[in-house]
Amino acid sequence: MKTNKFTQNALSNYIAEHITDQILKGELIPGDKLIEHIYAEEYGTSRAPVREAIYLLSIEGLVERIPRKGAVVKEYTENEIYDLLEIRNMLETMAIERIGRNGVDQTDLQKMADILEKMKDEAEVHQYTQLNHSFHMTLVEMSKSETIKTMYSRLGWPLLRIQSLSFANDGNIEKSVREHQMLIEFLREENIKEAANLLKRHNEDVISSMKKKLGSQNK
Repeated sequence: MKTNKFTQNALSNYIAEHITDQILKGELIPGDKLIEHIYAEEYGTSRAPVREAIYLLSIEGLVERIPRKGAVVKEYTENEIYDLLEIRNMLETMAIERIGRNGVDQTDLQKMADILEKMKDEAEVHQYTQLNHSFHMTLVEMSKSETIKTMYSRLGWPLLRIQSLSFANDGNIEKSVREHQMLIEFLREENIKEAANLLKRHNEDVISSMKKKLGSQNK
């Protein structure tokens, strides 16, 4: 029984990852219904692992259950989008302040540089978004604050989904690469003030980009 339960949990996680990938790539859009029997047939399983996968996605904030309709891809309100981005900005501002207090960790800085090299060669929005998240997560880890790291991690998949919408705008990936390179250079010079100013502008531009995108969609 333990083996079967473990296998079912592993399958549920795998299905959840697959659906997450579909959402981030835009193959599933807000309001799309997740039909259990279709995924069950695709994976040759009962509906139980699929139901568990959908439950996991609802916890992550990617899926919501609507009465008489079932599980659908969550559609975020403008306020939810702005709240997520502003919370992210606040946490990253706190992180850079801690870095200024504790010093720049050279191992983390090299990890950020390595991620940036991959970002320079990535034009696909979904993959770039993942790399961008890893870059910023490493910056947060450099703060050496478990509280900031935990709170940032909780933003999770909804933050990645919103960022992918921003990177889909023409020119935003190129701009992002340039600013990440500048951030690394400021940190190498231990110029925390300029690094903080750049990071603030960088994050505020993401909010502006989303406002433009949402404004055009509402016309």
